[in-house]
This record gives sequence, structure tokens and C-alpha cells, in this order.
Amino acid sequence: MTSDLSVSGPAARGTSRSGVAYTIGAYLMWGVLPLYFVLLAPMGPWEVVAWRVLLSFAFCLVLLTVTRGWRPLWGILQRPKLLGWTVLAGLLIYVNWQVFLIGALSDRVIETSLGYFINPIFTVLLGVLVLRERITRLQTAAIGIAAIAVVVIVVAYGDFPWIAVGLTLTFGLYGLVKKRIGSAVDAVSGLTLESFWLIPVAVVSLVVVGQAAGLTLGTVSPVHTLLVAFVGVATAVPLLLFAAGTRRIDLSLVGLLQFIAPVMQFLVGWAVLGEPMPLERWAGFVLVWIAIVVFVVDLLLQRRRGRRQRPAPLV
Repeated sequence: MTSDLSVSGPAARGTSRSGVAYTIGAYLMWGVLPLYFVLLAPMGPWEVVAWRVLLSFAFCLVLLTVTRGWRPLWGILQRPKLLGWTVLAGLLIYVNWQVFLIGALSDRVIETSLGYFINPIFTVLLGVLVLRERITRLQTAAIGIAAIAVVVIVVAYGDFPWIAVGLTLTFGLYGLVKKRIGSAVDAVSGLTLESFWLIPVAVVSLVVVGQAAGLTLGTVSPVHTLLVAFVGVATAVPLLLFAAGTRRIDLSLVGLLQFIAPVMQFLVGWAVLGEPMPLERWAGFVLVWIAIVVFVVDLLLQRRRGRRQRPAPLV
């Protein structure tokens, strides 16, 4: 007699392959986003983020209509505590976007990659400090090496990596908030609400930029205007791919794949945009990469142990 309690065979492998494809697609898009935002120059980071908020919200409204997602959104609106978490998530992702755009549009793409290299390790630290989770010795070692790397960059390179630290803190805390929210808010509803709360901030930013230096949208070229118009799509699509992928594969595999984006950002900054990498900065990055190797080894060991402990499918 066949049981339906587990999925096995071709169906499970197909789900896993599609999950990996969706997740890799999301990280590849996030990896090349710096190049996309560089093309938006001479538009400044404050104006870019403001349009990113407004156009992401508009794109999400289209998605809600096409996917018939208004009912789940209405259910979320009736839960004040859940709405409060989405407000906090919105504020955190706004600061993250703003810091990232400042880095991307001021020739500091390499430093943005440093922030996302360190982020997974910082997420583990948050789990210990906030959620009281236990960590392994290898994870402890990775945290220590990453901390030493930041000290090396500050002391030897002589520049505090505030963009990297800002990205690490905001995205790590954003992930913690999303963990608190859990599956109660789907990806489209979440981005819709987060963008909605930020509309006043975006409008104020556009007013200030317009009075100070003048708005850039529509003044450069038709191609530039078109690129700006798609900034909402560029924001939402990788998020939706990521949400679809993480539902289909193990979180440990997501942890291994998440380094695709910072590797690509580093290569974009160093090899494509020609940002400087003096010896002192290489020393800090090498230490970060050693910490990542330790972190990845721990993930692989956990995956192996999980496979050994996983019960065989019922047939």
C-alpha cells in the first residue's frame, strides 16, 4: 500500500531542481543589480530609492490583481500586530536600499559585497543573541574570524566600512523580522505593505531632491527614463524568485547558494568597475572568505548529518 505522507522520486527531484533554479536566479539578479543602478546615473541615490519604493508598490498592485492576492492582503490588514512587524520590516529595508544605493553610486560596490559576505555570519550571531539559539564551534570560529576581518580593514586599510556594516545590520535585522512574521505574510503582500508604509518617506525625498538639485527622471534620455521605470520590476522579481525557491529546497542549501550575490558584486566592483583593492583591503577580504569557508563547511556537515537522520520514505 502506498502512502502520501512524503514526496519522493521524480516529483521531489523536480521540485528540488526548480527550487535551486529559482534561488540561483534570484541571487544572480541581486549580483548584477549594482551594474543596473550604475546605469541610472546621474540620478542620485535618494531619488533612485524614492522611485524604487513607489514603482515597487505599483508593480505589487499589478501582481496582486493578476495573482488574485487581494484576499490574503485583506486578512493581514485585520491583524494589527502583524502590520506592526511589516512597518518595521519596511523601515529596515528602506535603510538597506538607501545604503546599498549610496555604495553602488559612489564607487563602493566592493564594500557592498563585503556587507553581504558578512551578513550570513551576522544572522547566526543574531540567532544566538536574540533567539537564544545554540551554535556550533565552527560557527563561533566563523564569527570570530569575521570580526577580526573588520578590525583589519579599519586599522590596516584606515577606513571604517560603514556601508558594509550598515548593509549587514539592516539586512540581518530585516531577516530576523521576517522570521518573526513567518509564513503569515506571503512575498507579494509583504513587499506591498513594506512599500506602502514607505510612500510618505519617498514623497518627502522627491520633494527635497527636487528643491535642492532638481529631479532627474525624464530629463536625461528616453532610455534612462525606461530604465528608471523598470526599477520596481528589478526590485520585486528577484524577491519573488527567492520566495518561490526557498519554499522548495532546504534552508541549508539556501545558505550555501546565498554567497553567489556577494561574489558577483565583488567581481563587478573589482573587475568591471575597476574599484581599488590595495593589499590591506585584500587582507581583510581574505579573512572574510576564510570565515565563509568555515561557515560553509559547517553547513555541509549539518546537511550530511540531516541526511543520515532523515527517515526513509514510506512505500
